[in-house]
Amino acid sequence: MALKKFQESNASNKLRTSSRLILEQQIDQIMIKTSNHTLDIAPPERHLPPVHEEKPENGGGRGMFKSVSRLVQRGDKKNLEPVIELAVEIAREGREGRRIGTLFTFGDADAVLKHSRPLILDPLAGHTEEARHIRDLNLRGTIKELAQLDGAFVVSDQGIVVSACRYLDATASDVALPYGLASRHLAGASISQVTDAVSIVVSESSMVRVFDDGKLVAEIIPELWLMDHYNVQLSRPYDEEHLGDLAVLTAKA
Repeated sequence: MALKKFQESNASNKLRTSSRLILEQQIDQIMIKTSNHTLDIAPPERHLPPVHEEKPENGGGRGMFKSVSRLVQRGDKKNLEPVIELAVEIAREGREGRRIGTLFTFGDADAVLKHSRPLILDPLAGHTEEARHIRDLNLRGTIKELAQLDGAFVVSDQGIVVSACRYLDATASDVALPYGLASRHLAGASISQVTDAVSIVVSESSMVRVFDDGKLVAEIIPELWLMDHYNVQLSRPYDEEHLGDLAVLTAKA
């Protein structure tokens, strides 16, 4: 009887040992598989294809946002598209695991400065124009960090970021915005009406909107699923263009 119990106990121990070894092997395999992958909690940092140097067609812009540039009547369009591209990158990537909103003005920089004031000491002051050009990779990374702060970026026709963290002190009473667009969009629309600047607004809902002469002329949707989950504010009829997982909506002329 005692021998039988010993044999049963020994068999049970062997079974548990075997099960434990199998489980450990499975865990090891899982660890090996997952060790080759990084789990991203924050939104993935994806970069848009660079704006290639090519001759503008019919006075339009270059690269992937040519349809938006064609609608804009003001500013040097060869430097407008890198600004839009950067705005879309910010909308897609966010910062520190969260979505952020910001605002760019492009063109007529002197007038924009007259209708704005600094919120903090300008972090870009004192740097060379070469270091502040919108195509400079170091500057683009810097802007992505500064975009977490309040205020607008002022970009000249030449593509130089003249100032950062500016409060736009311009209100055009006859600017009409769709319901749901808040103060950042109102500031962008207003400054585009009282000056010859174009405004590019990044919302915390990951949408990018372009204002020209106080009017919403384009919306860029960085993730196509937002087309079904977000209320597009651009009035119909509009043209729709798909670029990878981007949707670019532009007002019909």
